[in-house]
Amino acid sequence: MALHEKLAAALASREKRLIRRRLYDPSADAHLVDFSTNDYLSLSLSASLRKRFLEKLQSSPHILGSGGSRLLVNGHAHAALEARLAAFFHAPAALLFNSGFDANVGFFSSVPQPGDVVVYDEHIHASVHDGMRASRVGTDARVAFAHNSVAALRRTLERLVQERPGLASGENSAFVSVETLYSMDGTLAPLMQIVEAVEELFPQGNGYVVVDEAHSTGVYGPQGRGLVAALGLENRIFARLHTFGKALAATGAVLLVTPLVRDYLLNYARSLIYTTSLSNANIIAAECSFDMLEGGEAEKLSAQLLDLSSHLATTFRQQLSKHRIPSSLLSLPAHLSATSTSRDPTCLPTPIIPVLTPHPRPLSAHLRVRGLNARPITWPTVPKGADRVRICLHSSNTKEEVDRLVDAMVEWAESWQAAQEAVKKESERSSGPGIVQAKL
Repeated sequence: MALHEKLAAALASREKRLIRRRLYDPSADAHLVDFSTNDYLSLSLSASLRKRFLEKLQSSPHILGSGGSRLLVNGHAHAALEARLAAFFHAPAALLFNSGFDANVGFFSSVPQPGDVVVYDEHIHASVHDGMRASRVGTDARVAFAHNSVAALRRTLERLVQERPGLASGENSAFVSVETLYSMDGTLAPLMQIVEAVEELFPQGNGYVVVDEAHSTGVYGPQGRGLVAALGLENRIFARLHTFGKALAATGAVLLVTPLVRDYLLNYARSLIYTTSLSNANIIAAECSFDMLEGGEAEKLSAQLLDLSSHLATTFRQQLSKHRIPSSLLSLPAHLSATSTSRDPTCLPTPIIPVLTPHPRPLSAHLRVRGLNARPITWPTVPKGADRVRICLHSSNTKEEVDRLVDAMVEWAESWQAAQEAVKKESERSSGPGIVQAKL
């Protein structure tokens, strides 16, 4: 079979299984209320941020390009931003990457050494998987644990310590990879308990927690510094990743590490070494976003955002109950299915709210007709049987828009139920005489 036939067959297979990905026409969504993008703080719409950015562009001596790889041209703006971010996040050192994907691939492909193990949450981002596959850590030393289960993490680490003497002696290391806010489920990691478990099981200090704060940057913690800062864990986390392309409306990412690890990454992280670095305009944009965080504006936006999240979850639960919508058709996940009064950080509101349904595409299409944009998420992005429409909230959304969204989802569920009931009755009516005759 020729190459083009193989490629076409693969795409046809995905088309048949309703999992083929496509780029959609952004102009078609221009009139829709945004419940889809990761622009959590709505900074991409901020007149203040836009004004600040244009002013800095006007006064900057360097705007276009970057000149090449950081190892060839270490621009002043890049070095200055790294120094600023190390101070802002209370970290010993910082290293910029072109994206969070590049940062995770660079770290996990190079830092874990032969004989080490990487234990990761089963819902960890694809970039960590790609990094591990490119690393010198064997497949048997890359082990998943059940999502957000500290008990499962403990069992996994205890077994590995027993099986691998180098972990008990401190000769080898264990890296535990988690996210603070998971992008598909809207769940928050029990980070304090994870850190305590790793410290207890590795008294030699050879257990290292690596935290991806991509979706929590700007949303949680003092000045939007993330969940690690909110919990005061800065000095107990080995490496932290913060990205600029979500809540901060910019481009790029930073790894917060020790000076030794930073130096090592400069020598061994291929996703850093062999790529042109962020342009000067990108650096200026990131600087402006961090001006917003340091100035306290982001904290106000975050408070609005999380208030909207609580309102949506509460209203949706009430409407599902009032209209007796079966959970098999439409539901919230367990962590959002009941009001929580706990002060546990894992129970905080989140801007990501998955609405579980076996029919995400029809639901999403119904919402579009009602002027609302929330995208369907299916396998392989999420496990089979865990299909959903993912709602991403933004500080610029209003409660009226959120109420419209809830009403539209309930309206769809009732229409779906009515249609199914009509089909059932028609089937019973058409098959009735045959059934009676058979019984006679």
